[in-house]
Amino acid sequence: MTTRVLFLCTGNSARSILAEALLKEMGGDDFEVYSAGTDPKGLNPYTVKVLAQEHMDAADFHSKSLNEFIGQTFDYVITVCDNAAERCPVFPGDPERIHWSFPDPAAVEGDEAVKMAAFLEVLRGLRRRLDPFVIVARDAANAASRN
Repeated sequence: MTTRVLFLCTGNSARSILAEALLKEMGGDDFEVYSAGTDPKGLNPYTVKVLAQEHMDAADFHSKSLNEFIGQTFDYVITVCDNAAERCPVFPGDPERIHWSFPDPAAVEGDEAVKMAAFLEVLRGLRRRLDPFVIVARDAANAASRN
């Protein structure tokens, strides 16, 4: 049984895309992972750079609208910015809603090194949150399949 997860943020240009990429890598076939934005902005160039640095192909990711997922069922809907948490719609099937507030790395001003550091900090923070999430979500899916 695969666990369906949707990550939401405002622009679907950085935080939610990074979360989607990480969970796809960390969770493997146990997870069906998507990301979307309440107001999609397109993939941020620094997101592409961070994914490449992590040996993930950015060609697999693009900015999507939340509207593409309305009416679909998910096991978890995880918002990664406060704005998306406030605007998150109700999804069928009563998914578990989780909120992880991360600052928008795209809003950081400075030279390339400063911007890259901001994106890497969000990536590290997401990885710290996803490590235990993967274990808990797998356990929940295994328990559900036994019932």
